[in-house]
Amino acid sequence: MTDLPPHVVTNPRLGSWVAVRDGVVEVRTGKAELGQGIATALAQLAADALALPLVAVRVIAPHTALGPDQGLTAGSLSVLQTGPALAHVGGAVRALAGPPSPTEAYVARIAALDPELDLTTVEPLAPGRALEVGRSAPRTDLSDKVLGRPRFLTDLRPAGLLHGRVLRPPSVGAVLRSLPDDWTETGVALVRDGSFVGVVGEREADVDRALERLRREAAWDERDLLPATDDLPAWLRSGTHEEVPVLDEPGAPGAGPEGAPAVVEASYSRPFLVHASIAPSAGMAVWDEDGVHVWSHSQGIHGLRDAIAATLDLVPATVVIEHVEHAGCYGHNAADDAALDAVLLARAVPGRPVLLRWTRPDELTWGPLAPAMTATVRACLDGRRITGWSYDVWSQGHTARPGYAGNPGLLAGGDLARPVPLPPATDPPSAAGGGTTRNAVPGYDVGARRVVGHRKTDSALRTSAMRALGAHLNVFAIESFMDELAGAAGVDPVSFRLDHLTDPRARHVVAEAARLAGWDEALPEDTGRGLGWARYKDRGAYCAVVADVEVASEVVVTRLLVVADVGRVVSPDGARNQLEGGATQATSWTLKERMPFDRRRLLGTDWEAYPVLRFSEAPDVSVHLVDSDAPSTGAGEAAQGPTSAAIANAVHRALGVRVRDLPLDAAAIVRAIDQSD
Repeated sequence: MTDLPPHVVTNPRLGSWVAVRDGVVEVRTGKAELGQGIATALAQLAADALALPLVAVRVIAPHTALGPDQGLTAGSLSVLQTGPALAHVGGAVRALAGPPSPTEAYVARIAALDPELDLTTVEPLAPGRALEVGRSAPRTDLSDKVLGRPRFLTDLRPAGLLHGRVLRPPSVGAVLRSLPDDWTETGVALVRDGSFVGVVGEREADVDRALERLRREAAWDERDLLPATDDLPAWLRSGTHEEVPVLDEPGAPGAGPEGAPAVVEASYSRPFLVHASIAPSAGMAVWDEDGVHVWSHSQGIHGLRDAIAATLDLVPATVVIEHVEHAGCYGHNAADDAALDAVLLARAVPGRPVLLRWTRPDELTWGPLAPAMTATVRACLDGRRITGWSYDVWSQGHTARPGYAGNPGLLAGGDLARPVPLPPATDPPSAAGGGTTRNAVPGYDVGARRVVGHRKTDSALRTSAMRALGAHLNVFAIESFMDELAGAAGVDPVSFRLDHLTDPRARHVVAEAARLAGWDEALPEDTGRGLGWARYKDRGAYCAVVADVEVASEVVVTRLLVVADVGRVVSPDGARNQLEGGATQATSWTLKERMPFDRRRLLGTDWEAYPVLRFSEAPDVSVHLVDSDAPSTGAGEAAQGPTSAAIANAVHRALGVRVRDLPLDAAAIVRAIDQSD
């Protein structure tokens, strides 16, 4: 038998992948629809694997008791990991069920297959001709969303439903000192376990009112645990760190004065960011004699199941989690935390489902932050050639998902009478792309290289994964620096890049983006055009972005042109949407986003204090996909770093001033101008 896909080896039972209901083949995977369109792409893959028309296939949401465990829906890996698994499953089904025509009889034969069958024992038939993969099939989830049909977690209304809210502390590290002894509220029950406090009631208006009263009357012990915000890069470089060595080739520029002299040096930074989902996180749970059933929009329901069980000392099999769509996040937001909140509230009212919603201030200030980062790049430049490269990047860890570092990793766990505190965030392993050092190695021929990460471990701020992880800052820094080196060498930035690129796929996306954007065209005054590119995780999608900007009282991005090579394209429309959405979100990070805080509290509690890009400010985005027969890679995280770098490079060409610290708001530009004088 040919090499088995890893996710078939770990999930060999046929019934965990395929079942038949109402004449339709239901395909279960462990990958969740988060708004990225993966349910449609996987349905296309499954249809071709099973030799069925798309209308005869339905992709079902992940479920810990019914579907396969495929880990996280993250890292732009869903197609890469699930495509081979579905090809094997479909090939095995075709080998067992016989010819796929006529469809009705074939589906009936699939229904008769033993769900306990071990797929690793079946030699699959070779794939047939692709009929669904490669075309832009209509999204299976959009009609409900456009027409406002109940589909999201907070639309669920099971019998006996109660509503819940949780009282979050007023500041990081605060400990509940007291609640009023005689606290009562009509129609609302109080739930308390240590510093964890919540309310449950029949009507949402009642629990909202009770929560506001609790906020006024609860007494807390608070401390100043957060850093000063006037110099985040210096704070990131101070304190204790875990070194993350990546490369140390002989002859690379040294990290300090003792090393070889660096001809060019620059430092870059980004602030703390939040996911800023359009809807706050939510969760629902109900307890019965068998355990607890949870509905969650988590990106990893199996890890969440184990984390809830560990937090409450339960047998994992007694915790069942079903994925339901809600606010997407492209990273670790508060969905998992909200699930535990719902479980804790529902435990107080067994037999009654409790729907728990976070508030907007809680969502913005208590979900995991994307780490602030800073990097210093040094390079030796010999005429037009880079002959040595040194790169240091400082950051907190980029993963604190449930189960990280052997810890449940759920927010409320640290507030319980038997607390399960949160250790510092860590990073994914290098084999998974790393975190702090993701995309820290330049994709260029630069001579001897030295690349080191420094992961800060002594902060009270909770950080975890956000779209692209460390690749966002690292690509922003590297691609900004390449423009600076091109300027020092007196060479056009595109030509300078091509002179240092040997990978033909990389050269193609860079050259094609420049060509399509009209790189050599003259631009009006106070406008600029810039380029950035990267290969995500050094082994994923190739993506080049050209940005056009206007700079007057603020930076306005007027156009983004994206050229991407994502290998074999399953759904062209889906891939374009992912790249367009990634570029638009990165524009918001680049121009506006920063989490403000004082020594005690995070202050970005609403859209005024934490502004995001408005619809009226969104640039025109055009996406061009490269024809490729290479294996499929994800598109969801490829555009973030290149977009930020392209915008910064365009601002430099417009103003003649280099802004190295994100966001590129008016204050940052004024600081850069002052420093250049």
